[in-house]
Amino acid sequence: MSTCREIAARMVAPGKGVLAADESIGTMSSRLENVGVDATAENRRIYRELLSATPNLSDGVSGIIYCDETLRQNFADGTPFAQAVHALGILPGIKVDTGAKPLPGGLEGETITEGLDGLPARLAEYAEIGAAFAKWRAVYVIGEQTPSAGAIRSNANALARYAAACQAAGIVPIVEPEVLMDGTHSIQRCAEVTAEVHAAVREELALLNVDLAGIVLKPNMIVEGNGNTEQSSPEAVAAATVEVLNAWPAELAGVAFLSGGMSPERATANLEAMQAITTPWPLTFSFGRALVDPALKAWVGKDDQIADGQAALADRVDANAAAVRRRGELQPA
Repeated sequence: MSTCREIAARMVAPGKGVLAADESIGTMSSRLENVGVDATAENRRIYRELLSATPNLSDGVSGIIYCDETLRQNFADGTPFAQAVHALGILPGIKVDTGAKPLPGGLEGETITEGLDGLPARLAEYAEIGAAFAKWRAVYVIGEQTPSAGAIRSNANALARYAAACQAAGIVPIVEPEVLMDGTHSIQRCAEVTAEVHAAVREELALLNVDLAGIVLKPNMIVEGNGNTEQSSPEAVAAATVEVLNAWPAELAGVAFLSGGMSPERATANLEAMQAITTPWPLTFSFGRALVDPALKAWVGKDDQIADGQAALADRVDANAAAVRRRGELQPA
């Protein structure tokens, strides 16, 4: 367990966050096609190597989350991805859930994340390949009657079973309960639902004796729905988010926020505002789209624009790492 604690501490080290590059083959293929790039395994590999090999990436990124396909691929020089990023000072991670599927007995639109069958064996293999941490995402939709108690509890149980299996395998679990931004709900409604979701996750983690010092929590920020005409200020988002998070014990290794479809600039502004609030655990980033979308748009599949893609990623990483580094400066002495 001490190994998990040590790895988790590295993942949330001061001034660093986690890069989420774990889109499924289907999702990544769609994003490539949207910018005019053929959705081939080789192009997905080139894109993930572009991201991973960005010069000085380890200055602001502690780990990169991959999907199964990428973790089994190699850099152009033949070095396996896990080995290559280890050499660059970055921890390789792996998404182990198999996606959100309709929840039997749940309300319309509710899902349960699958992937527990055979998980211990898969984790053992991923550890052998070189993965230091894993990720599992549960998804909750805010509606008039959702999320239901059944959706909250069943997803919390799955997250806990996954986390316990990871720690048994010596792999740090990123625990990701995402309350989606979809909808017109208020920031207060997001806070209420997220607090309820987190309470269930904490209960299930405790029942399975998961060591909180050996996990990284990846929650949504507390924001209004993306269909709401009112947009909360970074200070309001920070205050509401930390208020919900304060229910987590001090021994939690750290919090690495998802961006959830926010613009890159808004995600960074919210992250920076949070650094002014004293918390017992670090608050950092585990962004996907908010980091990698600018890189994809700058590269667009052209060999002579790989450096442009890397520069775009570096700009976003630098902005978020700088925001996180302001923690000591912004917090009262």
